[in-house]
Amino acid sequence: MFDSAVNLIEDRLGNAGNLGIIRIMSQETHHATAPEDRIPLTQKVIYGLGAFVNNTLADAIGRMMIVLNLGLGMSPALVGLLGALPRLTDALTDPMMGYISDNTRSRWGRRRPYMFVGAISVAIVFTLLWQLPPGKSEGWYFWYFLGGSLIFFLAYTVYATPWVALGYELTPDYHERTRVMGVQNFFGNIAYMISPYFLAIMYLPVFGDVVTGAGYLAMIIAVVVIGLGILPAIFLRERFKDIAAAEGEEKGSGVGHVIMDFLRGFGKSLSFKPFLKLCIATFLVFNGFILIAAFQSYVIIYYVFEGDQAAGSVFVGHSGLVQAIAALCVIAFVTLLATKIGKRRAFFVSTGISMVGYALKWFCYTPDNPWLVLIPAPLMAFGLAGLFTLMPSMVADVVDADEINTYERREGMYGSIFWWVVKLGQSAAILGGGILLVWTGFDVELGGNQSAETITLMRLCDAFIPCIASAVAIWSIATFSITEGKAYEIRQELEKRRSDLATATA
Repeated sequence: MFDSAVNLIEDRLGNAGNLGIIRIMSQETHHATAPEDRIPLTQKVIYGLGAFVNNTLADAIGRMMIVLNLGLGMSPALVGLLGALPRLTDALTDPMMGYISDNTRSRWGRRRPYMFVGAISVAIVFTLLWQLPPGKSEGWYFWYFLGGSLIFFLAYTVYATPWVALGYELTPDYHERTRVMGVQNFFGNIAYMISPYFLAIMYLPVFGDVVTGAGYLAMIIAVVVIGLGILPAIFLRERFKDIAAAEGEEKGSGVGHVIMDFLRGFGKSLSFKPFLKLCIATFLVFNGFILIAAFQSYVIIYYVFEGDQAAGSVFVGHSGLVQAIAALCVIAFVTLLATKIGKRRAFFVSTGISMVGYALKWFCYTPDNPWLVLIPAPLMAFGLAGLFTLMPSMVADVVDADEINTYERREGMYGSIFWWVVKLGQSAAILGGGILLVWTGFDVELGGNQSAETITLMRLCDAFIPCIASAVAIWSIATFSITEGKAYEIRQELEKRRSDLATATA
């Protein structure tokens, strides 16, 4: 499906790369992917199903928590606290799981055992988390859900961190990595098209009430998680399992050594400049979007529709749907573009187009013609769709560069830190967005009678904060040193080193 979309775009543009921007920007020697480095489409799809599972779980627990307020009457403040506290543990558990996975030596590999057990465990915990008995106190529900959430996120980490790391080692090829990440991002985005309907499912009359509906929905999700989540563990192979095992033979043992080795690896990974640039750029693009995510809805409702919540919410939905559908097409386009002009330049293009989309909100979000709000949506889709196609592929290149310096493969550590930065930034951005909305002077009690200054400030934040953040992200990636040519040089050096080592130990 995805590869067919890429091929269709390639046919339209010309197999020789006849797109003008490609001819202008492609100045390096283009390397073709060797047949042995190609990943069959079925295996790409299987890895992509892991992304569907990963994103479904991450989005479901956030969206379903509204039941604690609507169905059980829990204070919104406590619900917010339940959403934030368990995620703080990710700062420790994600890197630790990355380290454990990197250093596991088993006949089944470094990643696959954890993914298999993790998929089953997280599904069981998720089901139990939503079996909420009636008639309990608010405090009882709070502590039950907090304890269950902590266990859930631990099981989720056991699955997600090795799954992310596995993607980095499916292929050693610069371009094939982008294709793999394009497929996984494609399937991951499908989860975000389904999850908005979870609340409606929980309210179905057949369940009787929303709390019971949440319990049954959790069971359905659990079945999907197990059924799809174990597939990557069963059918995918770890290309660097034996290499990592050989590199780890010289490591010592003991609790003290493990702790010091973990801290050393964490520090080296976070301070590696190419990786740091990727984290900064991701933080800026993703959280520039998250910071103003609420503003778009407020601007549409209180400016375009002058406070009509019913009519405004419909167009909020229209804009989100157009953006989600466009993202699927953007992923195919950005994947192809990156294989023609390189990942760094493709990032410039995709992020630049999203900046145009954000800026257009200033002109298109107008009460004179509400349908104009749909124009920026497909352009804004280039931001996150391009980001999460290109950045994981670039992290895989960073892992190779790190091995040159350290003689270790740390896919798990790099993947866990990367997504920890994303989640940490997301929490900060959600908090910052609320503070920023208060700063504009917005008062919900005023309805459509917000002051002109408030409306102007909301519109400015909505349109130009993500533009500024994206511009700084482009500046950060402009000096990213692992180009296509450099990536192939690193690969050749690594393969020569491994060959020499194999010869010496034979």
